Amino acid sequence: MTDQNNTQDLSDFEAELEENVKHSEDFDLTEADLLQPFEVPADGLTELFSDDSSVASFQAELESVENLPQSKPSSANQNSRLYDNAKEREMALRVEEIYQSIIARAPEHKVQPSLERVEMALDLMGNPQQNYPCIHLTGTNGKTSTSRMIDSLISARDLTVGRFTSPHLSNVRERISIGGQPISQAAFISAWEDIEPFIQMVDAHSEKTGGVQMSFFEVFTVMAFAAFAAAPVDVAVIEVGMGGTWDATNVISAPVSVFTPISLDHEKWLGATLAEIAEEKSGIIKPHATVVMAEQVPEVAEIILAKATQMDASVRHAGVEMRVVDRQLGVGGQMLTLQTQAATYTDIALPLFGRHQAENALLALGAVEAFFGGGALPAEVVEAGFAKATSPGRLEVVKGSPTVLVDAAHNVGGAQVLRRAIDEAFAFERVYGVFAAMADKNVEGILGELEPLLDQIVLTPMDSPRAMPLEELQDLAVDVFGEDRVHVAQNLPDALDKATALSQEVGSSLTANGVLVCGSVVLAGQARQLCGVE
Repeated sequence: MTDQNNTQDLSDFEAELEENVKHSEDFDLTEADLLQPFEVPADGLTELFSDDSSVASFQAELESVENLPQSKPSSANQNSRLYDNAKEREMALRVEEIYQSIIARAPEHKVQPSLERVEMALDLMGNPQQNYPCIHLTGTNGKTSTSRMIDSLISARDLTVGRFTSPHLSNVRERISIGGQPISQAAFISAWEDIEPFIQMVDAHSEKTGGVQMSFFEVFTVMAFAAFAAAPVDVAVIEVGMGGTWDATNVISAPVSVFTPISLDHEKWLGATLAEIAEEKSGIIKPHATVVMAEQVPEVAEIILAKATQMDASVRHAGVEMRVVDRQLGVGGQMLTLQTQAATYTDIALPLFGRHQAENALLALGAVEAFFGGGALPAEVVEAGFAKATSPGRLEVVKGSPTVLVDAAHNVGGAQVLRRAIDEAFAFERVYGVFAAMADKNVEGILGELEPLLDQIVLTPMDSPRAMPLEELQDLAVDVFGEDRVHVAQNLPDALDKATALSQEVGSSLTANGVLVCGSVVLAGQARQLCGVE
């Protein structure tokens, strides 16, 4: 063949290959399929050609094409990437469509307390939540960080973990984690399509009998249980949405119940006193389970211990049966010595800041020990599990010069531990705040906890129907900080710019001062996205 003919063959080959890639979805072909070398059995050629000379000529043509310059894959790769990107966008739109349909339902606190709807849906589905053992967590602060550490420790034993937490920071798929990663778009869509008929059946039955449709959190809970069964996972770590007894997650029979610190929050729905809130949360304890409990104020501890006795459950109580023996600040976190009933673990590197995270680590360690029978865990599992622990949006450094911290603290207890952790772990000369909050929170109490920490505060509106109006927020902040320390910005980018500018006005170096974004999980998620954090 001539060079001219070779060039024409290459051009024709590329055109045909691009057309095949473009339409590969019709034939369920992958890029690898399209790039497979063309092979024909020698004995098959005689069926295509009438004589031996034609066969020889065709084989020579094949050899010449195989020896052409290797420019074909680049064209195929480009088309395949375009196709993959289009499919990803299509799935992302479908995920958002599903999410919007779910959040259009009533929020949990506007639906009467009942487990009936969730139990009915799961019964219709064959009770997928019974396909794997669970660890159940409740409390006011620290649930998600502790859940993530439990996940990391169990994963270090080469087990697949499903984790259900809420709310999410940036993407709804964060709520359902499988193998340490947010559920994939395809699995999210599949889980919804699996449960949708059953959700519709429960809605119809409930409305027919004078009830209401399932709430958005009930639907997410059922979806998580189904996704974990489909994965499948070896263990599920389940965080309550709110409370305990009547929380949608309280349909599992978990052998381990974890209680993070309990303080006042969601008083409108859980009760106005610590005793009422503790009583509600203690409802997750199941017969003969192991209770792993953080240090609590006496009235809370008494209620949980009484419930454990009633359910014939054993107890591992921080400050009693287990403790943080030592902690030293380290680069990017802290070094811990933790003591449980089973062992003392030394030189544990935890890449998270604050005493509260050390206490969360102790709870996680106690919970995983209890889950595996109560004995000591292998040192390498503990080391690897904690070394890989992360907690996005929890005292997270998202930017430098000046240092910008993001924290999801959204109640008085969270603000207390946040202030102490920053004072301990960061040598800032001054800290400037960016703040927004939900209207149903004790905003004045949160601001009161932050006032000794923040030199000045920048208020911003937040994209949520529950957000406190900016004017009302400003009135509260002025009462706490004084008018000269309060600034207002009309959006988060401007608020961050203002806080950054304030941090540089006092003649300090860029690293001397810090900016803290806090007050809401929603605000923390938006700030992370704005700073380019995945």
